[in-house]
Amino acid sequence: MKPAFLIFMVACITFQSQSQPSVQSLHRAQKAITAVIVHDIFSPPVASRIYLYSNLAAYEALTVDKDVKSFYTINKNFPEWSNKPDAVSVDPELSSLIALIYTASRYVFSDSSMLDSMNNILKPYIHYPLFKASEAWGKRVSDSVFNWSKSDGYLRTRKLRRYSFGRDASSWKPTPPGYIAAVEPYWGQIRCIILDSLEAFRPPFVLPFSTDTASPFYKQAKEVYQQTKEMRKEDTLIAMYWDCNPFYLNTQGHLNFATKKLSPGGHWMSIAGIAAESSNANFIKSSKAYFATSVALFDGFISCWDEKYRSNTIRPETYINAYINESWRPLLQTPPFPEYTSGHSVISASAAEVLTEIFGNNFEFYDYTETGYGLPVRHFKSFYHASEEAAKSRFYGGIHYRSAIENGSVQGKKIGKEVVNKLVQKIK
Repeated sequence: MKPAFLIFMVACITFQSQSQPSVQSLHRAQKAITAVIVHDIFSPPVASRIYLYSNLAAYEALTVDKDVKSFYTINKNFPEWSNKPDAVSVDPELSSLIALIYTASRYVFSDSSMLDSMNNILKPYIHYPLFKASEAWGKRVSDSVFNWSKSDGYLRTRKLRRYSFGRDASSWKPTPPGYIAAVEPYWGQIRCIILDSLEAFRPPFVLPFSTDTASPFYKQAKEVYQQTKEMRKEDTLIAMYWDCNPFYLNTQGHLNFATKKLSPGGHWMSIAGIAAESSNANFIKSSKAYFATSVALFDGFISCWDEKYRSNTIRPETYINAYINESWRPLLQTPPFPEYTSGHSVISASAAEVLTEIFGNNFEFYDYTETGYGLPVRHFKSFYHASEEAAKSRFYGGIHYRSAIENGSVQGKKIGKEVVNKLVQKIK
């Protein structure tokens, strides 16, 4: 009897491991999505869209659990479910995993790599009796989210990609070394997820352009110039740590090639995962954290890009070369879009508000996101601490004026609070 009992127990344990996806499977899937986004070199705004719809699908698949509210209860533009299965006939977490990766594969170029990752992650569960039903529900959710995403304005803006930069002295112009054309000049027209209006979140007007050495504009450019000449080792490390440039252009003689890096949104999705893992959050809480963070990033980028191409502010590199020192170069490569406001400042502050609401204030964590790029683990006392460092990294890097950083942080905090009030507090 004893050996038979042991065999029975082993069989039960094996069956259970195949029937209940661990939260580690969710974290693996998130990292797989980020890896493909890096490989395919998506711009930061477009990457945020991939994270958003993938995690919306993952969250929505969990709503077969009666304790998880559909996004429809928050945004009536989102399609309402009919004939939804119950949590007995499907495994919500398994459906969520399938919805997450299957949806991501529909937005990336390397869809085969994404589906290969899905097959590897789902392999332990394929013999589970509820697998087929769970798969069907996950793909049904993915279809619904994907179809809804088609109306967000993205496809329309693909036809508006031609952009003529201003010729006047105050306007943004492409910068060295690649002189790359404007990235996503019409992103401000994309439909937000939570924000009802962009106007309520617009920052103060940019400082009036001037070349007068006594003007505030000249002084803020001179401040950037002086900072990069007086860098401490820690300042340089902070700038490099938060560089998050998905397309770093290397130039060696006649040879040009790109180094692929994480996007700023990808860094904050990683932080969401680190917080979930270090706090032992279960599958549902972790999924909510990923989803809410992706919303903060997505709406944050829309608000920021709306301002960038309205104010169309000249970058420090262009201004300093013209009026202070023609041979000066910033520590970081200047991104190919206007300066005001700082994207890092906006989305970092927005994400920090959301993550603080979910995991608490003064949540200490070790961020190992950039170790794969040769950078050290960094310790942060809170999400606010991390967001403040991310913001000032752009000043240290020589690619933003202080006003863009400070006003961008305020802009991001307002967006984050709106996401907290309208989304996070209702799905927690």
